[in-house]
Amino acid sequence: MNKDQLEQEILQLKMDYISLQGDMEKLESTGHIKMIENAERRLAGMEDRLAELNKQLAEITE
Repeated sequence: MNKDQLEQEILQLKMDYISLQGDMEKLESTGHIKMIENAERRLAGMEDRLAELNKQLAEITE
């Protein structure tokens, strides 16, 4: 992946992350505990992916 592709994927992942956080707030207000747990796992996966992409981006820009 080149620098532009990495930056684009990072941006998309950040937007998805923010959207999922908003969805979680709605789920919390309605008491859907199981769905919240699933969303928390997805957020953790997104955080791992963001860390990986940021590492790749740092390696490219060095």
